[in-house]
Amino acid sequence: MRRVFGIGETVLDIIFKNNQPVAAKAGGSALNTLVSLARVDVPVNFITEIGRDKVGDNIMDFLTDNKLSTQYVCRFSEGKSALALAYLDSNNNADYEFFKDYPQQRLQGSIPDFTANDIVIFGSYFGLNPAIRPRLLEYLSIAKKNGALIIYDPNFRKHHLKNREKLIPIIEENFRLADLVRGSDEDFLNIYATSNPTEVYAQVASHCNNLIITAGANGVYTFGAGFHHHFQVPIIEPVSTIGAGDNFNAGIIKALLDFNILKAETLTLRPQDWLHIAIYGIEFSSEVCMRIDNYVDTQFKSTFALNVSERIKAFN
Repeated sequence: MRRVFGIGETVLDIIFKNNQPVAAKAGGSALNTLVSLARVDVPVNFITEIGRDKVGDNIMDFLTDNKLSTQYVCRFSEGKSALALAYLDSNNNADYEFFKDYPQQRLQGSIPDFTANDIVIFGSYFGLNPAIRPRLLEYLSIAKKNGALIIYDPNFRKHHLKNREKLIPIIEENFRLADLVRGSDEDFLNIYATSNPTEVYAQVASHCNNLIITAGANGVYTFGAGFHHHFQVPIIEPVSTIGAGDNFNAGIIKALLDFNILKAETLTLRPQDWLHIAIYGIEFSSEVCMRIDNYVDTQFKSTFALNVSERIKAFN
């Protein structure tokens, strides 16, 4: 059986609309991805760190209730579980403020015995943070050495811009570790000062051949060795865009599993592979935008197969 591992930060998202709190959700990029996968019956393993406090206990209960394996979750007593305040604007896009109190020693759990059948996803500032990077690189180097398929989502936001020049070499090192990079047009505008898909791929391709750029209502751009394609997305009125990119990542992984897309020495994707990946990603991310939630609804799996089948037929 192929295994899925997500490595990332866990936070409690407190969501505000019109300056009033409207919801509180367990969050974090990898967590959002894994919960959505678990809700369509994909076994997932979460590598993260959570405080031994009430917030942490609540999040652990949530992970267990949603059938995420917590074997590799590190619980710490020195410090507190992280909080994120998400303020939705008039377009229901989120602006964040973070509150973090971590121990000096980070991510001290055991490293899985990664294999060539495994899929590993990581990203966000967790993938750049100097406090945790040496330990993170231990996980990723073992995964890469053992042939696991690695996906990287930079999730590079405006509040990181003050450290942009220092962080770009680390981002590009992450590109080289990855077999597939998925980022938003906003991410790449912040990283490379351009959101032009062709210009972005020219920058990324020297490190990683496979790139997906999600551009909101402007669609999805996919690039591989000798291949590129633009996919349109359905027109929707989003309730919240929190978790949209994370859920696109869930769609990527679900497609890799459903269509048995494997990595040999490198990840070489055929046109039909890109089609399946894009449609799955669009379906996951569109669904999560229709509610104030970080992950797909528990009933999503009942309509998912039919919806993606119809979309694939329409593209063909």
